[in-house]
Amino acid sequence: MTLTVNIHDAKTHLSRLVERAANGEAFVIAKAGKPMVKVVPLDQPSQVRRLGFMRGQFTVPDDFDRMGEAEIAALFGETE
Repeated sequence: MTLTVNIHDAKTHLSRLVERAANGEAFVIAKAGKPMVKVVPLDQPSQVRRLGFMRGQFTVPDDFDRMGEAEIAALFGETE
């Protein structure tokens, strides 16, 4: 869970919070309880890499690109 700090506390403890962020612990600064910004270390990517996140959890059939071919052709009145 990400640490959330209100603006007043962030200003009061900025040095300590920046040190924590530099060590890899991101945090959120909120104003009146509403998250405003996320502070992350510079070497940490801001976007989560999503490509391949489900690798190994399912398989794609070899005929995937031909699945339902006959049904689709029938919908368009085509016959083989």
